Amino acid sequence: MYPTRYEYAPVSYFHLPKPISSNLDQTESERTLTLPDKIVAPSSSPFSQGGEKLDTKFKHKGKNKENHRDQKLKRIEARLAKARYSIREASKVQNLTSTYHDQDYVPHGPIYINANAFHRSYLEMEKKFKIFVYEEGEPPLFHNGYSKSLYSIEGKFIHELEKGRYYHTNDPDEACVYFLPFSVVMMVKYVFIPESNDLSPIGLLVKDYIQIISNKYPFWNKSLGYDHFMLTCHDWGPYASASVANLYNNSIRVLCNANTSEGFNPSKDVSIPEINLLTGKITGILGGYPASRRTTLAFFAGGLHGDIRYQLLTVWKNKDQDVQVYEKLPPGVSYSTMLKSSKFCLCPSGYEVASPRVVEALFAECVPVLISEGYVPPFSDVLNWKSFSVQVDVKDIPNIKKILMGISQRQYLRMQMRVRQVQRHFVPNGPPKRFDVFHMTMHSIWLRRLNIKIHDQQ
Repeated sequence: MYPTRYEYAPVSYFHLPKPISSNLDQTESERTLTLPDKIVAPSSSPFSQGGEKLDTKFKHKGKNKENHRDQKLKRIEARLAKARYSIREASKVQNLTSTYHDQDYVPHGPIYINANAFHRSYLEMEKKFKIFVYEEGEPPLFHNGYSKSLYSIEGKFIHELEKGRYYHTNDPDEACVYFLPFSVVMMVKYVFIPESNDLSPIGLLVKDYIQIISNKYPFWNKSLGYDHFMLTCHDWGPYASASVANLYNNSIRVLCNANTSEGFNPSKDVSIPEINLLTGKITGILGGYPASRRTTLAFFAGGLHGDIRYQLLTVWKNKDQDVQVYEKLPPGVSYSTMLKSSKFCLCPSGYEVASPRVVEALFAECVPVLISEGYVPPFSDVLNWKSFSVQVDVKDIPNIKKILMGISQRQYLRMQMRVRQVQRHFVPNGPPKRFDVFHMTMHSIWLRRLNIKIHDQQ
């Protein structure tokens, strides 16, 4: 097998999402993705086998099959190259409204970094993106996941890919990317021993699975994992990926826990929202009061999890009627009603950077206030989070009221209108609808695949 070469080929509108930091005046130019022109991957794989003396006839057939696969790969890369060109051309149009016709939705407004480029990219994805799901592995650890919990997006995504209604191909040679269908949430439930503090069984499971598919199929060894992806919403997802070096360093890791201080790499990894669906459905959780009935400036209620929440509760707990911060809600006070009647909803990180409160705020049409360090918000490659959210550095927690009071009513109304608009991109519909959270997640994976070119170096 010839060594495979990788070249970064970022589309021009694709911006490197920056984690939330103290720089609240970040410019567009500072977010531009800058990547090396070329990365040459190692020619060996930890799972490749050498030294075997193969039968001549078998070798001849294998070579023909390999040549056939190489031709298919070239055709795939040619289609992706055309998509890159199309998106680059679309990015030259700086209109706030996409110029492309769409019967369902036309991206528009400042919630997008470039509405025209995003729309063109989305349309290209619908035509050209193909995913192969490995069949190996048995439920409940593989091909399965919870759809009614804090980790609902992991289960819903796995189940939807298993149904094969979108982007699916049964021919692995036609695939743009390959999905590793293990569930870290289910591994934690069935493999992890509570109170043991031993996560190694989870890592070993992932490592064994990669070895199985790399021995059975040529795709992992051929690309060293660059065109493979995993998805998990569990806090231990990054640890599970670290059990295989190429999975951690090369593959597309789709994570809720998108923390740059823990190795999340925005140029290749994907941040997805944490969505707490207690019933598995969105019935009754979308929508909030009009601006005229939102009488509370800012609201938060939650346990004392992590240093950021500790600081927030220390400064604001039961201290101010405008900034209402609770560890536990008073009797008779509805959490849902507070979300729907507040102008701003505080979304501090807990033990990990991701919080379901971000999506809860968007669903309640409450402007989210992100308080975090090292967090890359979901879909930051296309969404302009500053247009519909407020980002507050941890050191400015004592100044939250001053910051929010400094936002004029006119600007607040604009932000809330944008929250209502961007909401569609976070809704977990069943079945999925165009531009919803399932398809936005797929689009982020599509962008990461566009960001590299894979071909044999002969």
